[in-house]
Formats: sequence, structure tokens, C-alpha cells
Amino acid sequence: MARTKSPSLTEAELKLMNVVWERGESTVNDVLDSLPQEPPLAYSTVLTTLRILEDKGYLKHKKDGRAFIYVPRVPREQAQRSALRLLLSRFYGNSAEQLVLNILKDEKLNATELRRLRRMIAEAE
Repeated sequence: MARTKSPSLTEAELKLMNVVWERGESTVNDVLDSLPQEPPLAYSTVLTTLRILEDKGYLKHKKDGRAFIYVPRVPREQAQRSALRLLLSRFYGNSAEQLVLNILKDEKLNATELRRLRRMIAEAE
């Protein structure tokens, strides 16, 4: 049975998307050159993953001679919001409060971060 395609980014896809987001546009070789060499990725692996990202709607390509240049279709911020909505629905019953309470319980926020959070809460009221 074939796996259903997930609209969210896998860890491997996110690594490649980060390169394209940082560069603005990239060929397969640009992505390969920007990734850590350990463990090395094959050209075909990067190409396949970029095509999957295009199928998912995260990238589009344009031709430059024989090369495909991949360009983001989805801004990083939109992908982050989408991933957060998925996290909220899967683990927190769509409760932003539960997510924030969990973060506050588990993370040690410094005074500056706490002031910024208090200010954002006050502005939201």
C-alpha cells in the first residue's frame, strides 16, 4: 500500500527548503553545495526531494538553459504557521493555551523574553 503524501515538511525536506529560503533561488548543485558534507547526499536524492517539494507546492522551478532553478512558492513564515497549526491540532487539541503553558513549564525564559510575552498578551487583550 502506498503511503499518503503529507502536506507538511519532513526533516530532510526542511533542510533543503532552508537552503532555498536563504538563497532565494537554487539549482540542485547550489543546494548540494550549501548542505553539510557529512553525511554526503547524492545529486539524485536532492533532485528527487526538490521535485517532491514542488509537488507539495513549496517550490516552483524555472529553466535556465538545461538547469532548473527552484524558487520558493511558500514563504518560510507561512510554512512555520502551517507546522504550528499541525502541532496544535495533533498534540494540543487546537488549544494555543495548552501549547503556551507547556512551553512555559518546560522552557527557562529569560527576563527579556518574559517582558516581551507580557507585552504581547497585553496587546492581544
